Amino acid sequence: MSNSPGVELPVLDQPEQAVTPCCPPLTERPLSVEEAERTAKMFKALGDPVRLRLFSLVASHEGGEACVCDISDVGVAQPTVSHHLKKLKEAGLLASERRGTWVYYRVEPSVLAAMGRLLAPAAR
Repeated sequence: MSNSPGVELPVLDQPEQAVTPCCPPLTERPLSVEEAERTAKMFKALGDPVRLRLFSLVASHEGGEACVCDISDVGVAQPTVSHHLKKLKEAGLLASERRGTWVYYRVEPSVLAAMGRLLAPAAR
């Protein structure tokens, strides 16, 4: 893991364990191999239209989190929705919490902020 200053993108490998890799804005310096691999994993997860839609449904949901029951109508079967949500979690884009029989998903504010900083133009 790099100790360079920059953007922190939380990556949740497991729901209980959070890792915060450091990724600078793309205009600051070239990414290291490790930073590029982690960042590519995030963008690859968002490169699927269903995943991008699920991510946007969670991110824009009132209160900053959404029950899976509120976001599962995206044109694919429930097992496919679960698969896509799992991929988004593995990429560090979503966190989840089980409450009774339902799972609630949220996008950590730091993830959105880090994504914005990663793609921000250089300050002049």
